[in-house]
Amino acid sequence: MKVARFVLKIVAVSLAAAAAVCAVVAYWDKIAELFGCAKCKLAEKAAPSEYDDYEE
Repeated sequence: MKVARFVLKIVAVSLAAAAAVCAVVAYWDKIAELFGCAKCKLAEKAAPSEYDDYEE
């Protein structure tokens, strides 16, 4: 009985890991867009453009 519980726990962990991988693959484009947008925002805050001082 203990072996069966252990095997079922291993199966459950494997299925959870597979579900997580599938979710990452399914939403990869949105995840990449989110990090790309965050990268742009951080770059703007860290080093403002030299032309920001000039008004038109």
